[in-house]
This record gives sequence, structure tokens and C-alpha cells, in this order.
Amino acid sequence: MAGRISVDEHAAFIRSLLSGLGARPTERVALADALGRITASPVESPIPLPPFRNSQMDGFAVRAADVADAPVTLPVDGEVAAAAGTTAPLVPGTAVRIMTGAAVPDGADAIVPVEDTEPVERTEAADEGDPGVGAVRILHARAAGAFVREAGSDLAAGADVLPPGLRLASRHLAAAAASGLTELLVRERVRVAVVSTGSELVEPGTPLGPGEIPDANGVALASAARAAGALVVHSGRVRDDVERLRAELDAAVDAGAELVVTSGGISMGAYEVVRELLEPLGAWVGSVAMQPGGPQATAGYRGMPVICFPGNPVSAQLSFELFVAPALRAMAGLPSARTERLALAEDVRSVVGKRQFLRGRRTADGLVVPVGGAGSHLVATLAASELLIVVPEDVEALDAGAIVDTVFL
Repeated sequence: MAGRISVDEHAAFIRSLLSGLGARPTERVALADALGRITASPVESPIPLPPFRNSQMDGFAVRAADVADAPVTLPVDGEVAAAAGTTAPLVPGTAVRIMTGAAVPDGADAIVPVEDTEPVERTEAADEGDPGVGAVRILHARAAGAFVREAGSDLAAGADVLPPGLRLASRHLAAAAASGLTELLVRERVRVAVVSTGSELVEPGTPLGPGEIPDANGVALASAARAAGALVVHSGRVRDDVERLRAELDAAVDAGAELVVTSGGISMGAYEVVRELLEPLGAWVGSVAMQPGGPQATAGYRGMPVICFPGNPVSAQLSFELFVAPALRAMAGLPSARTERLALAEDVRSVVGKRQFLRGRRTADGLVVPVGGAGSHLVATLAASELLIVVPEDVEALDAGAIVDTVFL
């Protein structure tokens, strides 16, 4: 590879470079550590959900036949709370006070919500023949099954509670916990290191001296790697010093990284530290026919692939999304980025010979409009965008209404 190449050629080369990482092995992790991980196989529930018949309401457990002629008065024969323990069977012709989530007594087939009942004074209950037990007046009949959650009505034992290839959110972990599971089989993550280069970079939040800027690339690329399903095992920032960069790459290898992503130091000027270190080791350093993000490089270091992006923050972020994120997402088992063909809301001009990636948003009527300019430093504009508008290399201008490819960020 030499000189300027096309976007598709560079993307294909990076896919080939990262193919050596292979299919990811699996590992078991505790539920507490599983958030954001990808399930490696179907997850079966060993128990039914819910595991026993329970009440959907606070009220009274009854036989439907005993309340068919409501309003009726029934003696109250005990109480069942949502707690561990065995529940006595319901005596026909009686009611049992029951709380939400409590086990429904054997013999009961309906729950009467408390708002559909009236308490009966003990003296009134005595008039009905049972001076020793309180009573309740049931105001409305209830059919069998009313407000009863049957065992397995949510999920049968042995059924899949989670599918494979699922990125685990809190609701998925809750379902696994409800199934009595304590750990899940997930895909092992690709181990990535992120290195920002540039003597002008400082830690975000540091008071800025003359010529200094906060390091946005370190945060952006590490976050993008995690979003693509990877594990960031090392991150660093180095000045324009070859030996410091070498030490940083060695630290990445020692941390177990399988891939290093760098930003900055690959252009044609002076102080191009990444180029100085890696080009003598056989790196390809050249240009891709795209805007933003033209300068690109790929290399190997101690057997580890190194993907090198420009230092301008928009270029670095878009390069990652276009060239590295697809491979990481595929290895993680995540779906590809969403793409759509949408109509332009306004005219667009482009540079012939370079594939343009304009930042954009959809309008209320479903069209797409560019946001801000094409500059590779416009981080606020990128933050305000939701997609990229792709303008082909051979196009100089597009009129409003033209259909364009878009890639959602």
C-alpha cells in the first residue's frame, strides 16, 4: 500500500489486519460484572417465572364459586404475607387476606382486590354465625383466575430468558437474577489500548497554558472502543518524543492489548512522532481519499496491530467509526451501525476526488440536513450531529431532494 488509496481499500485492509484477532472465546462472569457484555449463547431459566402462584393485588383470596352471587359476606380465615413459608389451603366458604406477591393458597382460584370489599364488624360477623372470626363483604363477583399470577405465566422453566448476541442492560440482568442465575456466559472482549500523541495535549480540566488544548481524543476513542464492545486495558498520552511513544506501546503490550489505536503524529510535517517510530518498522503511512480524515497509517508493533488516525478530533472519531468500530462490533456480536438512504433538505457541495463525510441531523419531516461546516476540528458540531452524510468521490454538488447514504453515529 502506498500513496493515496480509496476509503474502501483502506477499510478492507484494516479488516484483514484485524482478522487475526479471530472469533472471541467465551467466559463466565458474575451478574454484577455483566452489564454491557454480550451473551455468547441462549440463557435458559432453570425455574418458571413466577416460580409459584401469587397474588397480583392486595385483597382476599377466595373461591370464585363462593363470590358468584356477590355481594356476599365471608369469614376471614387468616392472612398471607409476601414472605417465605408454607401457606395453609383455603377452607371452602371463607376468604384469606392476601398481600401482593404472596403465595395463593391451594383451593383459592381468584383474588378480590381490597377496594372491592368492605370490612364487617365483628358483631355483624357474629350475626352471620361465626362470632370468633372477622369477616369481609365481597362487593363484586370475580371469575376464576382473576388477579392470580400462575407459575410460569411469564416464562416456563427451561425456556430462554435471554437470546445469544444480546448486549446486556439492567433489565436483562434483572431477568437473569429472577431466574436464579448468578453468572452468565459472555463473549470475551477485544483488549484495546488508546494512545494520544501531541506535546500540546493536556488532561481535560487542567488549566491551559499557551498553545495547550485538552485531550479529547483519548476520551473519545476509549469510549468508542467500549461502545463497540471492546475492553480498554490501557490508555496514555505522550509528548512528541519517539522514546516516550515506544515506552507507551510497550506498556500497552504488557497490559495485554491486542490492538492499539493512536491519534496524531502521522502527517507530513515535523514532530510526527508516530510516523518517526513506526515507519522504519514497516508501517504504511499515507492518505485516504476522504474528508475529514485523510492522513491514515497502519502498523505492527511486537506482533500487535496498530491503527493510526489523524490528531484532529473529528477526523480521529470518524476514522474510528468507519474503519475500526465495524470490526470490533462484529467480533463482539453487536449489530452493524444503522444506515439509511435519506433525502437532502438543502443543496450540498463537495470536493471531487474525496469521499465526504458531512455531519448531519434529520429534520422533523424526515429529511437530512448538514450540521456546521466540514472542518476536522469542529467537535461541538460533531456532538450536535446524529449521523454522517456520505457524498461519493465523483460528486461535486447535490441538490436538495437528492437521496444520499447516511450512517448513524
